[in-house]
Amino acid sequence: MKAKEQAQLVNVAGFDIWLSRKRIKNMNLRIKPPDGRIEVSAPMHMPMRDIERFITQKQNWIRRQQLAVVNSPAFRAEQASAEEQKEWKAVVSACVPPLVQAWEPIMGVRATKLVYRNMKSRWGSCQPATGRICINTRLALYPPECLEYVVVHELCHLLEGGHGKRFHKLMDSFMPDWRDRRAKLR
Repeated sequence: MKAKEQAQLVNVAGFDIWLSRKRIKNMNLRIKPPDGRIEVSAPMHMPMRDIERFITQKQNWIRRQQLAVVNSPAFRAEQASAEEQKEWKAVVSACVPPLVQAWEPIMGVRATKLVYRNMKSRWGSCQPATGRICINTRLALYPPECLEYVVVHELCHLLEGGHGKRFHKLMDSFMPDWRDRRAKLR
C-alpha cells in the first residue's frame, strides 16, 4: 500500500507552489480554482533544481492561467455577498420555469418540483423517483445556453437515471450541441 503523499509549500520564482512527490514518471503542473493555487506533482527522486527550472520556464503560462481563474465565474461565486447570491437565485428562478415548460413536451417528461440552491460542486440534480429537480443559482453567472443545458440534462434524468450510453444518446437527440455548452461550465 502506498504511503499518502504530503504536499509541501515551496517558493519558486516568486510563486508559492504546493509540491507533491509521487511515484510518477513525469512532472505535472496544475492551476486550481477557485483561487489559482499552483500544484506540482513530481517524481520521487527528481532534483529540486529540475522542478525550479520547469516552473521558471512556465512562469508566463502560470500567470495567464491564474488570471483566467480569478476572472472566472467560479472565482466570482466564491467572493459573492449574500445579496449577490439572492440576485442569482432571482434570475435563475425566473428563467428556469419557462425553460422547463418548453422542454417537457419535447422530451415527454414532467418535473414535479423545482428547487434552487447555491452549490459549489454541482450544476443541478434530479430525483427521478419524485421528479424533483434542483438547479444551481451560480448558473446566473454563465451564458444562458449553459442554464438551458443544465435544465435539459436534469430533465433527461427523468428518462435515464445514470450517465451511461443511453443518457448520452438522449442528450444528443434533444440537444446536439450539449457538449459545447457543458464545456463553458468547466
